[in-house]
This record gives sequence, structure tokens and C-alpha cells, in this order.
Amino acid sequence: MSDVIVPITQKKDWMSDQEVRWCPGCGDYGILQAVQFLMPELGVAPENTVFISGIGCSSRFPYYMNTYGMHSIHGRAPAIATGVAVARPDLDVWVVTGDGDALSIGGNHLIHALRRNVNLTILLFNNRIYGLTKGQYSPTSEEGKVTKSTPMGSIDHPFNPLAVALGAEASFVARTHDLDRKHMMSVFKAAHDHKGASFVEIYQNCNVFNDAAFDEVTGKHHRAERMIDLVHGQPIRFGAEGQHGVVMGTDGQLRIVDVAEVGEDALLVHDAHRADPGLAFALARLSHDDHSPTPFGIFRSIDRPDYGGQVAAQVMQAGEKKGPGNLASLLRSNGTWTVG
Repeated sequence: MSDVIVPITQKKDWMSDQEVRWCPGCGDYGILQAVQFLMPELGVAPENTVFISGIGCSSRFPYYMNTYGMHSIHGRAPAIATGVAVARPDLDVWVVTGDGDALSIGGNHLIHALRRNVNLTILLFNNRIYGLTKGQYSPTSEEGKVTKSTPMGSIDHPFNPLAVALGAEASFVARTHDLDRKHMMSVFKAAHDHKGASFVEIYQNCNVFNDAAFDEVTGKHHRAERMIDLVHGQPIRFGAEGQHGVVMGTDGQLRIVDVAEVGEDALLVHDAHRADPGLAFALARLSHDDHSPTPFGIFRSIDRPDYGGQVAAQVMQAGEKKGPGNLASLLRSNGTWTVG
């Protein structure tokens, strides 16, 4: 599709005529704005773009994009998107999902889309709560979380979405948050440009049922000391004056240190293109609570054959060996039987 001339678009060309119906102050508005501002920069056309969602507040997203889309069923967006991406490799296919939709009933579909490396851009809105159904705990809610469904506090150990994605060996894994449009757009663009399964976790605030869930990390007064900006090829350091850094101990564990004490040369240099996901996994688990320094940016970005391309290659290979297929012969081949 590189030779196809795509008309220049503007943000308004990507906005549908539907009224945006999220709660006032919801972080979803910021994410929607970031995506709509980004789309004209990608060199793609609305008629060649598809947004597929499951169930949840985030899953209203396709209604607000002037593209093709499908509001599917709970947890099944990655499976449906896989079919679209494989059947129509010429399309840009996005999946919009939430922590409940993707990591509970949809967990199985998510991990297999990632391990297969289907050419999808998956945006997971993580607010650590079920918002659409009015405030039950989700797979990412912290232990002890008191909600309508856990009145004595959750006893479940939460998922780390990035660790799940990296465990499935997703070829692109990143994290951003809903308070920084520039950062979101940068991460979303990198995810879109990646060939294969791209997974982006977005810290998203639900101001009605789980307000300020990430405020100790992404809040204006905490960002400098708590947000770690990952840049490929650069030493990992952070803080208002860059005074903190990350090192790897002899035991393989990552630790937060003062740069003045250990020196710049001791700092871990971020390698997003490292084939083994171990380092990215360690970075994903660096923060141990809501008050700890937390990495943002691209954790992993590697080249790996995408699923749709491999399927197409097999179909072509089969055609070269056996010639055009015959559906009638297939239906009457081995394995048939007569009943009665």
C-alpha cells in the first residue's frame, strides 16, 4: 500500500457525528482526542481504518471515530480483529479495550493475538475498576480494594498488563497515560507503525468510581519524581534534576539509585530492541505499588513475522503445489460418514 496516494485529512475528518457520552472529566476524552489528532499524521484514510472494541466504557470508542468499526461482545475484540486483519491485510485495524474487558473474560483472546503477532494496534485503557457496571473490582485492582463487589477488600492479586503482554512475547509493548497528549500520540504512532501485535497500556482515570487511582505517579506534583521516561539507547534516569537512575544488580534485580552515588556509567541503558523480553519484563515490574517510580514509554519493539503475512504465504504455497482449491472435493474428502 506504500504507493497508494492517501488524501490529506484533518482531525475533523476522523470525528463522527455521534455525541461523546462519557462521564464529564473521564480520562477517555483525552485518549480520544489524542487518537483523533494523531490519525492525520499517519498517512492513512478513514475508509481503510477499523476500530474494534469489546464491552465497557472504553468500548464506545468506535462510535466516535469516522471509520469502520465494530462494538463487539465482552472480551472478544482481539478474536474479531484477528479475523479482520488476516482477511484484509490492507486495512489498519485497532482494538480498543479496558482492563476488565481484556484481562478477565478476554484474557485468552488477548494473549493469543499477542503470541501470534497479529498485525493489530491494541489500546488497553486501565482504570483498575469496572466503570460501565458501576464500580466493581477488576483484574488490575490492587489487593485490599474496597468496591461494591469486594466490600471487605479484594483478596485477588492483580494482573500487571505489561507483564501479561510480555509473557505472551508481544513484539511491541508500551505504556502511556491520559494526562499527556503529546506522549500518547508519540506512543500510539510507534505502535501503529510497528508491523505485528502492538500493545499499549494507558493509565486512564475513572473520576466517578476510582478517581485519582494513578495520581501518586502521573499527578502534576508527582510526575518528576515518579515517572521514568524510557528512551531506547539512553541510560535510565529520572527526577526533576535527573538525579535518580535504574541499575541492575548482580542478582539480576533492578534497583532505584542516586546517580551521584553510583555514577552515570553504572546506569542501565534501555534496549527496547533486545530479542529476549527479560529486561522489558523486569522494567514492567519495577514499580511495586502506587507510590513507586514507574516506567513509561516503549518497553519492547522487535521485528517478528506477523501472523497474517504467514497465513497468506501458506495459502500461496498451497496454491502453487496443488493448484486452485475445490470446495466440493474438500467437503467430500476423508472424514465423511453416512448416518442411518
